[in-house]
Amino acid sequence: MTQHDDSLSRTALVVVAHHRTDSLTAHTARRTAARLEAAGYRVDLLDLHAEGFDPRMNTSDQPDWGDREKSYSDEAHAHMRRILDADVVVAVFPVYWQSVPALLKGWIDRVWNYGFAYGRSKPRLAGKRMLWLALAGATSDDPVVEGMQAVLETNLSEGIAYYCGFSQSTVGLLTDAEERPQRVDAEGNLLVGEAVSGAEREAQYADFDRRARELVEKFVAEERVGV
Repeated sequence: MTQHDDSLSRTALVVVAHHRTDSLTAHTARRTAARLEAAGYRVDLLDLHAEGFDPRMNTSDQPDWGDREKSYSDEAHAHMRRILDADVVVAVFPVYWQSVPALLKGWIDRVWNYGFAYGRSKPRLAGKRMLWLALAGATSDDPVVEGMQAVLETNLSEGIAYYCGFSQSTVGLLTDAEERPQRVDAEGNLLVGEAVSGAEREAQYADFDRRARELVEKFVAEERVGV
């Protein structure tokens, strides 16, 4: 493992939100973890589904919402510790309805709780950096992509990361995640193209991996120069 002095001993929490280990999302998360390790990070890979995380908020997570010093559930405390131990957090997920899956949303709801992630004069997560790797089935030339990027940035960066004191939040939208190109026309009809195969499929996924790698490498490089 190649290590660099400027990121040595730093920790990255890589959060994957998908129910299948053979999905492109899981593949991208594993590749991302490997690239961060190669850059010198100690990686904590959090597979929410594999670890049996329940996205539903419960009363033990918020025994007294108005008390920011409250004791949260044991599960929430364990996940809070993993966030506190990380210098950077990377979430890898498929885009559902121009948002995150319920699994990831529930993790944020339960763990990024009042009194922990926000609600203090100095947020406990202040200074950390966040990368959101969002896999979308839309093709890169689909007109919906521009709006999707804007919605995700507003929701994830402004509404969550910056609200909780992160010093940087980057949304990397990875289009063309489906082997069959898909788009919705002006009348709401789903248009599904032919599935790619053979060399064309290999080229498509090689390009997908390249774009994901470049997003991670840029994110790492920005930390080194203090962006």
